[in-house]
Amino acid sequence: MRAYFRAFPRMVAAVALASSFLGMAQDAPNPIQARSTPAWLRSGLIYEVFPRSFSPEGNLEGVTAGLDRLKALGVTIVWLMPIHPVGQERKLGTNGSPYAVRDYYAIAPYYGTKEDLHRLVNEAHRRGMKVIMDMVADHTAFDSVMMKHPDFYQHEKNGKLVSPNGWTDVAALDYTNPALRRYMMDVLDYWVKDFGIDGYRCDAAGMVPTDFWEEARAELDRIRPDILMLAEASKPELMQKAFDIDYAWPLLFKLDEVIEHGVPATELRATIDQQRAIFPKDSLHMMISDDHDEQRALVRYGSAGALAASALMFTLNGVPLLYNGMEAADVTPSSGPALFESLKIYWPSGELSPEVKRFYEFIIPFREQHQVLREGELRWVHNSDEQHVLSYERHSAGEDILVVINFSNTPFRGTVEAGGSSWKEVNAPTPPNEPAALPALSLEPFGFRIFESKSTP
Repeated sequence: MRAYFRAFPRMVAAVALASSFLGMAQDAPNPIQARSTPAWLRSGLIYEVFPRSFSPEGNLEGVTAGLDRLKALGVTIVWLMPIHPVGQERKLGTNGSPYAVRDYYAIAPYYGTKEDLHRLVNEAHRRGMKVIMDMVADHTAFDSVMMKHPDFYQHEKNGKLVSPNGWTDVAALDYTNPALRRYMMDVLDYWVKDFGIDGYRCDAAGMVPTDFWEEARAELDRIRPDILMLAEASKPELMQKAFDIDYAWPLLFKLDEVIEHGVPATELRATIDQQRAIFPKDSLHMMISDDHDEQRALVRYGSAGALAASALMFTLNGVPLLYNGMEAADVTPSSGPALFESLKIYWPSGELSPEVKRFYEFIIPFREQHQVLREGELRWVHNSDEQHVLSYERHSAGEDILVVINFSNTPFRGTVEAGGSSWKEVNAPTPPNEPAALPALSLEPFGFRIFESKSTP
């Protein structure tokens, strides 16, 4: 999706929430079952790579060279943002948007060759990592090679091409045309068959008809039964047959309101409960606090707030996302996302913000080591200041994890109503000022504390 229309996903998520709640009790789980997802996805960590910014080389070879570092970080799924040639007609900024694609079958020359992509995928697989590609199925650049088929596109009554949602650099595709559908299905087949990629992150998936995605998924499953499909959407119907995982947009947008505008932290709990009610049972969401559409979380929330946000995303059920540079405290550019200009990640930032590096060195293996964080039941826990503090347990038959996060810039000195008496504090990256004696607990502004306990069913 587009940074310059950041409000659009918010609108889509709000509409989905409103429409899905018609006739549904908010506290009742959705009885419809989501499609099954592979265990490797549920236990995974997705890392979004903008190849132009990721390395000094700014190409696919630069990504391949960074695979060992990503593997050491704990990444299991590498998501490549669009690698296709960018449209030059009506382009935005110096470089144009990578989401204005000229040719779905080509790789942009500045990114390298198809041999470079083969090498990247093979090297990732050799390290036990998956590779997914961005697929921009809703629209193309105005100088796309597909323009030789004008009937592939939506037109206004006066014959003018439709630019979806005011995105002036792209033209909307017409999925009422069977020939266009076949073309796009062939594109999806091509990169899986010829390059062995492991799936797709589907841009603006909610703007493409659901029945297309369901048909495409059925075809891709015949080619590659373990294919991964990630929807850039928050649309419950997509999770029944077509997609394995979507975006936890409503939670992200509520988190913005809580940290940036002081909305009560109780609304985070309400949003999560709403999502559980409207989405098919066992739906999997990508847990996100930063990506190419957002001003960096470190800028939006401040350093402590950004780590509090990540503590939430890594300890709830779902698959966390790291956008390249998060682990190194990158804030380039501080003014907002950088889709249209060539701006490199400033990797030395990590040495200037050691607390960020320590945090991810702690939270990534901690999530990996505790299955309860990936599959356990979520139980809300009361505390004495729920306007500012969120507390919850992840429960399984063998273990409980208690998480308490202060989403305010004021200290917390209060109590947490955690049951049992065998809680042991986890050795977090920043030691607390005071030892815990639950139910009494203290938290610094935007601080968090995690406890574990062996449990019984």
